Amino acid sequence: MDVFKNFINLFLEVWNEGILGIDIFQILIGLGIFLIFLLFRGLIGKIIIRRLEKIAKKTSNKLDDTFVEAMKGPAQFFPIVIGFFIASNYLEFSPGSQQFVDNLNRSLITILIFWLLHQFIQPVSYLLGGLEKVLTRELIGWILKALKILIIILGAAAVLDLWGIKIGPIIAGLGLLGVAVALGAQDLFKNLISGILVLVEKRFKIGDWIIVENIIEGIVERIGFRSTVVRKFDKSLAIIPNFQFAENAVINVSATTNWIISWIITLQYNTTVEQLKKIRDEIEKYITTHKDYKAGLGYAVRVDKFSDSSIDMYIRCFTVTDDWDEWLKVKERLAIEIKQIVEKNNASFAFPSQSIYVEKK
Repeated sequence: MDVFKNFINLFLEVWNEGILGIDIFQILIGLGIFLIFLLFRGLIGKIIIRRLEKIAKKTSNKLDDTFVEAMKGPAQFFPIVIGFFIASNYLEFSPGSQQFVDNLNRSLITILIFWLLHQFIQPVSYLLGGLEKVLTRELIGWILKALKILIIILGAAAVLDLWGIKIGPIIAGLGLLGVAVALGAQDLFKNLISGILVLVEKRFKIGDWIIVENIIEGIVERIGFRSTVVRKFDKSLAIIPNFQFAENAVINVSATTNWIISWIITLQYNTTVEQLKKIRDEIEKYITTHKDYKAGLGYAVRVDKFSDSSIDMYIRCFTVTDDWDEWLKVKERLAIEIKQIVEKNNASFAFPSQSIYVEKK
């Protein structure tokens, strides 16, 4: 019986004194309060957020969809912050423990605030659509990423400061580390600066067909901080350091407004002057009257020179279309028309040939 009584007394003593001076009953009530808010967190995710998503999908504006998606995480974290705050305020902690709990509450609230700021950047990006006239979409994306990283750093610094951790020495140490890294990563910074210049100068954007002579030709798929990803026409993927676009001439084929056709056609030397004039005039008439060509940009159809085995005629004109596939069709129609004109005038195309004369002695 004495053993049983001792156990009962010890149990009541632990129950009353509890943990850190808080009796078990208070702890259970505090846990109950926290669990209620955890349940409320689940209700927010399953009912409130889903209801908001359905409402947002009914509108044609994507801003509200993005806002709901961005606020999903902080909204589910908010009941945890409130639940812990109410539960901790219900409990009576010792002075030393109270300071720890207060710092924990401040840390949770700080994390919530900076998380909201971090998530709020994405909806704001839709409001910056007008800036695409001044800045490229990729550069705006870089700026938004930089803002997110800055908010994370500031949030971490604020939380560390709450716990009495001085961030000054940490920043100084990172500064020294940064200098050491910079000395060994000059190419990285050169590529980064080159990438920024590419975006600011709007040399090309994602989806453009670009040519960098002797380096790359293809479609831009991604512009990164250090490199740009280009899909070549054989479907292979090339990753090009950004400094290549700063140090070499970049031809943005997608920015072409009017494609040019520049040909040399070769006629046989037995072609008469009248035949040359008629062929020239008929080709010129076709180019100046056909809907495929923009004569206002300039054109030329002229006898150019006497080559080793041909009379060369130079043809130059600009097409109305800026589509590459349609440009190929226009070229094909012009080639067929030129052949018909030459054949109609009883002339023939020349091909490289040599005549050998043997002298008799």
